[in-house]
Amino acid sequence: MTIKIFRNFSEIATLKPAYEKDGRNLVPADLGIIKDASMIINQDEIVWVGKDSELHEDYTTQNFIDMSGKTCVPEIVDSHTHVVFGGDRAHEYSMRLNGATYEEIAAAGGGILNSMKGTNALSRSELLKLAQQRVKTIKSYGVGTIEVKSGYGLNFEKEYEISRIIHDLKNVVRPDVQIINTFMAAHAVPKDYSSSYEYMKEVVLPLLDKLGEEQILDCVDIFHEQNYFSDDDVVSLFERAQRWNIPVKIHADEFNDNKGAILAAKHNALSADHLLATGADGIEALKNSNTVATLLPGTGLFLGKSQANARAFLDAGVKVAIASDFNPGSCHCDNLIMVASLAAPIYKMNMAELWSAITLNAAHSLGLRHQGALVPGLKPRFSVFNTDSIDRITYNWGKNLAI
Repeated sequence: MTIKIFRNFSEIATLKPAYEKDGRNLVPADLGIIKDASMIINQDEIVWVGKDSELHEDYTTQNFIDMSGKTCVPEIVDSHTHVVFGGDRAHEYSMRLNGATYEEIAAAGGGILNSMKGTNALSRSELLKLAQQRVKTIKSYGVGTIEVKSGYGLNFEKEYEISRIIHDLKNVVRPDVQIINTFMAAHAVPKDYSSSYEYMKEVVLPLLDKLGEEQILDCVDIFHEQNYFSDDDVVSLFERAQRWNIPVKIHADEFNDNKGAILAAKHNALSADHLLATGADGIEALKNSNTVATLLPGTGLFLGKSQANARAFLDAGVKVAIASDFNPGSCHCDNLIMVASLAAPIYKMNMAELWSAITLNAAHSLGLRHQGALVPGLKPRFSVFNTDSIDRITYNWGKNLAI
């Protein structure tokens, strides 16, 4: 099997100690940094990682790729995005800065339903082209795995089309980028329906069955919140997803402590996302589960809202990830590394917690258990930066050092 030899990295942050601790209760040393390092891979797995001076003599005379002056980390994973949409909501952002409330913006035709109109106005080819351009930009920051949710069609035909677009996108951008196709028709309830129950019954569940038969979905998600989707909606969706052996995720506890984190842990969800209002019982439930707490700091910053109590999750031993939540309304920012760099001092995260949140734990939040650390036997998915130290990557806010 063909191998590749990368030599002379200034640093490789392996995250091996973090991997061995399952991404929990991390200290700075869990970055697992090796200086003056080299790595050997084949198509399927990492073969060896270590100091260049310890490279076996069988490899020292072979052709290699010189990585002098560069830093390597496990592949950056953006585990929560909504890149398939039409239109924008720039005017809503200005309204918010000028003092308008969420309710006032919604009354003026804003919110998710505004993006629904913009999305339904575009053809399949137009939406695919826009999504491809957005993914290309996200990749340029060093991100190699991107979760993409549906959820701006909000009718049977368009939501089906969007899930197929994400499937097409997956095929267009591989192998450079790994796309995770997440079904989220349960994003909001269109005005045409009298209740979330009616929308679930007539659109979401039948469409999940159709897509389940086609076997193109990687995950299923739902917005569990007052005036959106209820406990019963979540259970009905999760049970239907289980029939098709599709893993589940949940938007939880964003505006209120609705016990969404507890629901997520109970149903063995891959992740519970947002979690701004999660109480102590929700944190305890996540601590005792494999469900990843995915925090979305960009959303709080963009909306001017408070942030999740990250330290409470981290100190309890919960697996914590950070994602961009790139979308047209509540976080129009596609740069995960910048978002995470801004959040780290707010969240009071150490460097191992920060980097695990956008590599190891982010991968696990998508069910990708064979990546997230540079350890022999795991998949050879990694990101490289044109700098001699991992410190400089998150120090240079908004500066793209990725190769």
